[in-house]
Amino acid sequence: MQDFLLSGYLWLKALHIISVIAWMAAMMYLPRLFIYHHQAEAGGEAAGYFVMMERRLLKGIMTPAMIAAWLFAILMIIANPGLFSAGWFHLKLACALGLSGIHGFYAKAQRGFEAGQTPRTEKFWRYMNEAPFILLIIIVLMAVAKPF
Repeated sequence: MQDFLLSGYLWLKALHIISVIAWMAAMMYLPRLFIYHHQAEAGGEAAGYFVMMERRLLKGIMTPAMIAAWLFAILMIIANPGLFSAGWFHLKLACALGLSGIHGFYAKAQRGFEAGQTPRTEKFWRYMNEAPFILLIIIVLMAVAKPF
């Protein structure tokens, strides 16, 4: 199996990158929706529209893209287990796990918004909008530059 995966490694990598791009686009958009949701009248038409948008983004794009990103990453690791011996990979993996944790945090917040709550503050979501991007910068630098 390892030889088969290794022969298609570049395809796995391409599919992984595509999945990560979709995941990150959604991860950076969902907090913006939370900000707009905070600004909407509670129980109003706009709030209902934001609930629908948040749910569709999370369940239709963000979660499937995260699953695909992890699936292709695991397949690349199976094809090339030597990645575990690289220091840069450890930091990249830690940041990817952090992104997954933020994903879970966003999913919990989405359920709160759907239940009619307004979790946290608008200012909080403005800061949280940047968290995935910061981790993404570290991940890309590690994967491309492989500094250690």
